[in-house]
Amino acid sequence: MTAQTPTKPWTCILFDLDGTITDSAPSIIDRLSRTLTALGRPVPSPAELVPFVGPPILDGFRDVADMTPDEAVEALEVYRSFALSDGPAAESHVYPGMLGLIRDLHAAGIPLALATSKGEAQAERVLAYLDLTDCFSVVCGSSPDETRSAKADIVAEALRRLREQGIDLSHTVMVGDRSHDIEGAGEHGVPVIMVEWGYGSPAESVGSIAVVHSVDQLRTLLL
Repeated sequence: MTAQTPTKPWTCILFDLDGTITDSAPSIIDRLSRTLTALGRPVPSPAELVPFVGPPILDGFRDVADMTPDEAVEALEVYRSFALSDGPAAESHVYPGMLGLIRDLHAAGIPLALATSKGEAQAERVLAYLDLTDCFSVVCGSSPDETRSAKADIVAEALRRLREQGIDLSHTVMVGDRSHDIEGAGEHGVPVIMVEWGYGSPAESVGSIAVVHSVDQLRTLLL
């Protein structure tokens, strides 16, 4: 970080969910495999399904599984039915130290918001399962009809809701793990700290203000 790089104290912190707070890749990949099987489609290897994790699932069905828009919508409905039956416990494996960090940030009085490509209702269930709901002023995810699924649109909506609450956004930062976090937040002038433990490659960190390799490093930059 240089002298010109934004630094703490932050007036608000946005968090991504999958790959940043929770290690949900195993459950997402399993659910994707079951979805493709149910639709009678070939099932790629787990490694080939990793690109699905993080970006909007609907985009993954179109871009990774090479589905038409209508086929992708059908696949998304099947995927969501599996997500509902699996419940939040299936994707609530938290990276060590993240629960404590989030609770400490909340205790320090820093407003927090979740900005995730996961369906908003699904994200709310995960936070409730983790007993983190009270730590977040805003929880924003993709809309049921996927008209809000791009990260830039999700960040925009999260910021709008925060403004409605009168939260100071003059010195906001986002914490994420993929390039779409950087791109989506960047459209709104929000800098991003990248976590190395997520699902992105090193090349995806271009444009971030910092890359952290541990929760302790992240804590130093946020608190």
